[in-house]
Order: sequence, then C-alpha cells, then structure tokens
Amino acid sequence: MHMAQHVFLTGSPGVGKTTLIQKAITVLQSSGLPVDGFYTQEVRQGGKRIGFDVVTLSGAQGPLSRVGSQPLPGKADCRVGQYEVDLASFEQLVLPVLRNAVPSCGLRHRVCVIDEVGKMELFSQPFIQAVRQTLSTPGIIVLGTIPISRGKPLALVEEIRKRRDVKVFSVSKPPGNRLPWGHIPAPATFLSCLLWAVV
Repeated sequence: MHMAQHVFLTGSPGVGKTTLIQKAITVLQSSGLPVDGFYTQEVRQGGKRIGFDVVTLSGAQGPLSRVGSQPLPGKADCRVGQYEVDLASFEQLVLPVLRNAVPSCGLRHRVCVIDEVGKMELFSQPFIQAVRQTLSTPGIIVLGTIPISRGKPLALVEEIRKRRDVKVFSVSKPPGNRLPWGHIPAPATFLSCLLWAVV
C-alpha cells in the first residue's frame, strides 16, 4: 500500500483551514520536529477585511494582497476579485523559505508548511516551480492547503490532488462553528497521517 508523504487540507474560504494548520504546527513543534514555511492571514481595518498577509514561521510578515490597490507602472495586473496581489512582497517572503527547505542534519524529515496554493499565489511562476521542487525533495514533508475545485481548474492544484504521495483532507464547518477539530472528518487520522510521514 502506498502511503502519503504530504498532507493537504481543502475547503471553502473561511472554513478554518489555516486555524487547523496552526494547530498542527503546534503539535509538530511540541513533538520536537523541525517546521518551516508560511501561512496567510486576513488583514482587517474597521471591522472589514482589506486584504491578506503572508506570515513565515520565522516571524517575517508582509502583504499578499489588498483591496483597491493598483499595480505599479509596468507591472502586470494580478487581481483576484477586489484584491490586487503584491507579487514582489509575496515572492520576497516565500521563495527563500521554499528554496531553503532541506532536511536538517541528522534528522530524517523536515516539515514545510505551504498555506496556501491558491489563485493569488499562483500568479507567481517562481512559486509554482518552488512548490513542485519542494514536493519532490527527499526528506521534506509538505503540510499545505488548496482551494476546493470549482470554476476553472487551477493546474498546480489539480496536479497536487492527483499526486500519489499526497493525502487530501476535506474541511467543512461544523454545527455551531466549533473550532478547531470539530469540522474535519477524523482529526486523529489527519494528525496520525501527518505524524506517520514525519516520524
């Protein structure tokens, strides 16, 4: 039986994928496992969401997108709905993390968090290449998120779904919107799958 090496969460926006990723990071770090990577978080102003930031696990933070922003002169218009993607900021923060994802000396595995592989992030061709490279690097376990399939398929997302070394868990909101584990089928299976891969 072929066992998954990488673990991804999928689900609708706002369902709590990043919350689950953060909980998993805590579990992994408490187990003494080396974890690096990045996640995205909402940016709010006056109670309204104005965009998203990228946050690396080393503590660096910068804009991924903002509402109503305009591209710099001569730059491509990378827009998803009302959000303009800041490719330069995203690549400056994320690419070094992915490119430096190598197993630690003396350790069998290292976890690399990629939250997420979505429309905004996929404007970056270097990011696409870096994700593929990270998924194929021996000793690296990817813990990531991908959007649900709807509308026009995203090539890299579908590629990830079809990989034999990837296990995808679907996340949905529970009754009462309880967090963090009430809305993922068999959370113990999710964690055991992840821990099996890295131990």
